[in-house]
Amino acid sequence: MRPWPVGAVYSSQPAHELLAAVRPRPKRNLTRGKPMEVFKMAWRNVWRSRRRSLTTISAMTFALLLMLVLSGLFEGILRGMEENIVELEVGDIQVFADDYRKNPSIYTRIQQPEALLELLDSAGFPAAARLLAFGLAAGEESSAGASFRGVDVERDARVSRVHAEIAEGSWLDESDPKGVVIGKGLAKTLGLGLGEEVLVLSQAADTTMAYELYRVRGILRSVGGAVDRTGIFMTQPTFRELMVVPDGVHQIIVRRPGGIALPAAALQVESLATPLEVKTWKQILPTLASYLESARGMVGFLYLIIYSAIGILLLNSMLMAVFERVREFGVLKAIGVGPLGVMALILAETAIQTGIALVLGIALSLPALLYLSTTGLNIAAMASVSIMGASFNPIWKAILAPSLFSQPILILLFIVVVAVLYPALKAALIQPVTAMEHR
Repeated sequence: MRPWPVGAVYSSQPAHELLAAVRPRPKRNLTRGKPMEVFKMAWRNVWRSRRRSLTTISAMTFALLLMLVLSGLFEGILRGMEENIVELEVGDIQVFADDYRKNPSIYTRIQQPEALLELLDSAGFPAAARLLAFGLAAGEESSAGASFRGVDVERDARVSRVHAEIAEGSWLDESDPKGVVIGKGLAKTLGLGLGEEVLVLSQAADTTMAYELYRVRGILRSVGGAVDRTGIFMTQPTFRELMVVPDGVHQIIVRRPGGIALPAAALQVESLATPLEVKTWKQILPTLASYLESARGMVGFLYLIIYSAIGILLLNSMLMAVFERVREFGVLKAIGVGPLGVMALILAETAIQTGIALVLGIALSLPALLYLSTTGLNIAAMASVSIMGASFNPIWKAILAPSLFSQPILILLFIVVVAVLYPALKAALIQPVTAMEHR
C-alpha cells in the first residue's frame, strides 16, 4: 500500500485544523516524580541555544559582579569613615567627670582613674586616660591658640591610631619629656619644623602662669580639623608638671570589643563608670554621625537604582528567550505537556543559568575586591579629605569578608525569581494553535 502523502495533508490544511483533528492526549506532567528528567531536558535546552544562554548568563554574571564590587567599595568607604573617626581621636565611648562637657575646666577631673581603668580592662574594654587644657603656642614669628593633650603613651596606643599618623619625626617617648608632637596645621601656622622650639603658655591649676619651651619631635598628618589646627600632644608627666595637675584625668577614651553593638557597649561602660558621664562618639559628634547615616541612606537609594536596572535587564533577557521559543513551547503543549511542566522546564533552565552565573560572578569579583581592599582607589587630587572637621584617608578601600557576599547574592536570586515568573507564566499558558502559527 502506498503511504499517505503527508506533505499533501500539511499543504492543504491549516495548522489549527490539523491540530484539532488529532486525538487529544493526556497531559504529561514533567514535575511529578521525574525531577531528573526535567533537569536533563533543561540542561540540553540551555546548551542547545548557546548564544541565548550565554547572553542570559553574561547578564546575570555582570549584575552579580557589579553588585559585589559596589557593595564592597561602598561598605568599605562608609566603614573607613567611621573607623577614622573612632580610631584617630574620639574612640567608641568617652567618660568624663560630671559637667565637664558643659563647662570644660582644668579643675573638673575624674579622681582615681586607675580603678576605673582596671574595671574596664577586666570587662574587655581597652581604655586610656587623657589630660586636657587650652592655651597659647608661639613660634619665632607667630602664635596661635592651642589645645594640650597629656597622653599615657603605652595605653593610648591601644585606643587610638594617632601615634601611627606621624608625617615627620616620631611619636612621644617617656624618656624625652621636652619633646612634643603637634598638628600639621599648627606647625604651618607657627612656621615650625622638626626639632625647632615651641613656647606654650596657659594658666596652671594653681592659678600661676604655665609656660615652657618644648622641642617638636613629631608633626602629624591630617587627622582632624581641631587636632590639625591646635593640637599639641605631650606625655602625662610633662603635662602634669606644666599645668600643676598632681592627680586625676579629664577624659577616658574607651574602645568596644568586636561583636558588641555601640549602645550595648555604652550601657556596660556606664554601669562600671557610675556616676561619671558616659557618651558615645555619635553623641559627642552628632552632626557627623547624622552625616554618615545620610550617606548610608544615599548609598541605599543608589543600590535601589542599580538593582532596578539589573531587574529590567534580566526581565528583558528572559522575555526575549521566551519569545524566541514560542513555537517550541507550542509543540510541547501540543504533545501533552501541561502548564506546570512547561513552567518547571523554564525554572530549571533559569536555575542552571543562575548557578553558572553565581560561580562566574563570585570568581570574577574576588580578584577585583582583593585589589580594592589592599591597594584601593587613590584619589590623590583630594589629598586632604575633610568632612565636618573629620579627616579621611584619600585612599578608599573596599572590604573583603564572607558577609559581603550574602546580601548581593540573595538580592540577585530574588530579582531572577521575579524576572522569570512573568515569562514562565506566559509560556505555561500559551495556546498550542497560536504558538504553532507564531512567526
